[in-house]
Amino acid sequence: MSDQNERNNGNGRNAAHGDPEGAPGNRLRKELPAEVPVPAPGTGPRAEERPPQPLTGRQRLVKGLWPPRFTRAQLIVALLLFGLGFGLAVQVASNSDTDSALRGARQEDLVRILDELDSRTQRLEDEKQGLEKQRQELQSSSDQAAEARRQTAEKARQLGILAGTVAAQGPGITMTIEDTKGTVKADMLLDAIQELRAAGAEAIQVNGVRVVADTYFADSDGGVSVDGNKINAPYRFRVIGKPQDLEPALNIPGGVVQTLKKEQATVTVERSDKIVVDALRRAERPDYARSSSQ
Repeated sequence: MSDQNERNNGNGRNAAHGDPEGAPGNRLRKELPAEVPVPAPGTGPRAEERPPQPLTGRQRLVKGLWPPRFTRAQLIVALLLFGLGFGLAVQVASNSDTDSALRGARQEDLVRILDELDSRTQRLEDEKQGLEKQRQELQSSSDQAAEARRQTAEKARQLGILAGTVAAQGPGITMTIEDTKGTVKADMLLDAIQELRAAGAEAIQVNGVRVVADTYFADSDGGVSVDGNKINAPYRFRVIGKPQDLEPALNIPGGVVQTLKKEQATVTVERSDKIVVDALRRAERPDYARSSSQ
């Protein structure tokens, strides 16, 4: 009995004096993880040794777009696209100016423009039919040589009128330009010639100078020179052609008459059943051009 009590007393003294196995503090320490020592200041990894941080989506997009990287082929394509875009912009602007002018035109002016287009179409159709008729006459004529000579003579007469080597007469108009302010320039008269030719003018004379294919206009002191011949105001155009086509062509909105009136010039256009164009040009042999049939 005494031995049993002595062992119990011994166990109690061991537990009371902090036995590592039986103390509550030792059991809690075994359940917690080991303490991680805190590194001293200045002993951690340097900034350059740290792993790089992943980029965000916006940062990757910016890095892919800047700085730009171009190849020679891409630069050439870019220049071509720029030129194409510039050309389209100029064309659109030109069409816009024309459309705005037509939108502001009166109904009778629009009808006149349509009539002029119809007249040009009809002239081309008549010319086509005339050529077809000549071909048929040559094919059906019993004396094709005589018919060919007749047509050749008729063609030479027509070419003489166009070249200004022979006089001509026929229906047409007379346009007179009074320029008291001296504001009418050579390019304005040239625009009038171009508009008359487009309307079907067959012979034109300006102040005694015959207008032909190679006629040129230039500004001169106090006036205008035509093929080197100085002319002064008033400028008088005698034009042979269909009056119903010539006069509307000059009076279209934004056309010759309206432009000259803006320059404070006075323009009058008169129709006539007989216009005489008698100013002649000397026939000149070309220096280089020759007939292909020779």
